[in-house]
Amino acid sequence: MDIPKTGEFAHIGKSVVIKGELSGSEDLYIDGTVEGAIQLQGNNLVIGPNGHVHADVNAKGVTIQGKLEGNIRASDRAELRKSAVVLGDIVTQRIAIEDGAYLKGKVEIHAEGAKPNSSATTKPDTQVEARSAAAGGTPVTKH
Repeated sequence: MDIPKTGEFAHIGKSVVIKGELSGSEDLYIDGTVEGAIQLQGNNLVIGPNGHVHADVNAKGVTIQGKLEGNIRASDRAELRKSAVVLGDIVTQRIAIEDGAYLKGKVEIHAEGAKPNSSATTKPDTQVEARSAAAGGTPVTKH
């Protein structure tokens, strides 16, 4: 899920501010400000480098390059790029965190096909604060 190069994504530009619930049935690229809730069941969300989102997110795939304050529920994959700042919990099947990304929250990985609340098929919750060594933090601290 790279920065969209075609019209396949709905696009929210840098100067756009949205307050309230945002839902849709197409992929979404946010480079502006969104406060509320984002529901994109079965679709992807990309928060661009200028994006500031203060919302709980529910989508198939979530890629973050900007700032997100809220919880992420990605049914397929969550990806934090090196410029990402995430303050919230992540529930997903797969996760990728680039060196330089900042995450403060809980990460829960579910096996494919597992029910979200089935504790028998999930790994235990892990409290994680990740910060790159270049930013003066420790690479990963588990609590």
